Amino acid sequence: MYCSNCGKELNDNAVICPGCGVPTGKNGIPAQEKMNVLAIVGFVLAFFIPVAGLICSIIGKNKADEYGGNGKSLATAGIAISIAEIVIIVLSVILIIALAFTGVLAGLSMWA
Repeated sequence: MYCSNCGKELNDNAVICPGCGVPTGKNGIPAQEKMNVLAIVGFVLAFFIPVAGLICSIIGKNKADEYGGNGKSLATAGIAISIAEIVIIVLSVILIIALAFTGVLAGLSMWA
């Protein structure tokens, strides 16, 4: 097995990494839990920049196993919110174009 902090190869019975001193999770000493930063960033960006939020959330969800599943549900929420926001933006643009086009046609028929 390898240390989750420094990557040094460890004895399978090691309680603490001899290289960096971080607990391995054996014998009741909890291992250091890493945060899935991409899942967090993806979730936050989903509200402000949906495309970037979608990309970060997908990467964060794919990397969740490296973090012991940490951030998987947050990344999933970021994906759902990003997709919903993108759909709303696309539909809004289509609606604006349709309204502008019908307004132009109505204006042209008025002068005919």
